[in-house]
Amino acid sequence: MTEHTNNASTPRTWRTSSYSSNGGDCVEVAANVPGVVPVRDSKDPHSPELSVPQTSWSSFLASIKEGTRTT
Repeated sequence: MTEHTNNASTPRTWRTSSYSSNGGDCVEVAANVPGVVPVRDSKDPHSPELSVPQTSWSSFLASIKEGTRTT
């Protein structure tokens, strides 16, 4: 996982979970970057992004859906 400021030539398409409240304590993810899933704090769209490898993100989501995520 790497942290960087977005200076990519392709604009990100950010989204939050449909389960997010309007409180602003959310993360946003972009799904239009090949091979990685950029993640950022929704309260500060100019903050650095975390780039999570696509395979790791998929495993993370699967563990949440299966209820096997412990941390």
